[in-house]
Amino acid sequence: MHYPVRGGVFRRTRQVCKAVDGVSFALEEGETLGLVGESGCGKSTVAKSVVRLLKPTAGNIVFEGQDITKSGAGDLRRFRREMQMVFQDPAESLNPRHTIGQILEEPFVIQKLGTTAERGEWSADLLRRVGLPEDARNRYPFEFSGGQRQRIGIARALALKPRLIVCDEPVSALDVSVQAQVLNLLLELQQDFKLAYLFIAHDLSVVQHMSDRVAVMYLGKIVELAPAVELYRNPRHAYTKALLDAIPEADPSRRRERRLLKGDVPSPINPPEGCAFGHRMSHPRWQESVGMDLRLRELAPGHWVQPCPCCVG
Repeated sequence: MHYPVRGGVFRRTRQVCKAVDGVSFALEEGETLGLVGESGCGKSTVAKSVVRLLKPTAGNIVFEGQDITKSGAGDLRRFRREMQMVFQDPAESLNPRHTIGQILEEPFVIQKLGTTAERGEWSADLLRRVGLPEDARNRYPFEFSGGQRQRIGIARALALKPRLIVCDEPVSALDVSVQAQVLNLLLELQQDFKLAYLFIAHDLSVVQHMSDRVAVMYLGKIVELAPAVELYRNPRHAYTKALLDAIPEADPSRRRERRLLKGDVPSPINPPEGCAFGHRMSHPRWQESVGMDLRLRELAPGHWVQPCPCCVG
């Protein structure tokens, strides 16, 4: 997903911002793929591209064997019954002018499903599924807490019984005490409906709890992809190790060595040649990565890493 950077009197394209560049992964039924990385690395752009809220510059999005990359509005309406999204801020993603009943019934209206009475019954059932009372249908989003609003957002995503739900940092705006409730709800719903999740988060402990596999992104690229247990036990890329070192230690008496990140994240408008992370860290072997094929390589069964001499020992 590349964005043109325009300038001058005639607003001509002067440069290109490579927000997502060469990202590739597969997601199976009932699986959770965690996507982690620093702010601005392209996680949310990947999420919006997968559900076609954005039209990718190049590449393919294949959903259940069908390429939806260039699908028009009519085809996308049909596919969006199968894939939905839970957004980061429930206060912003729910229409404040609509009641909860109207919000939950809107997907049925758009897809032309059911009668008015049936839609009311379906919305009431959705509220029960996410642990909210049926009378919440007649109230407005501002009358609920952040955790309750996110439950409503999850209920809306479940309305059309999708196969895939993209969760774009669904608990980052919630209190810690509420996060566990929402995460457990997502796990329960996944078991009941055999849902696949693309789960994006900053908190690596949350990602470890939720995910079957984890992909680590840096500057628009995936640098490591592995089963969650393997990645947390045996990270191979230097950036992954630095992220794991940043997880707070629950026991204050324990001490561990931390790898502090140096330098600044390069600009996606003018990324460095070779390994972007090695360039940031001014690694002595960075020059060796210039001109190398840095596509992911399988170093162990299911464990894919960007084969950079300055980041993979």
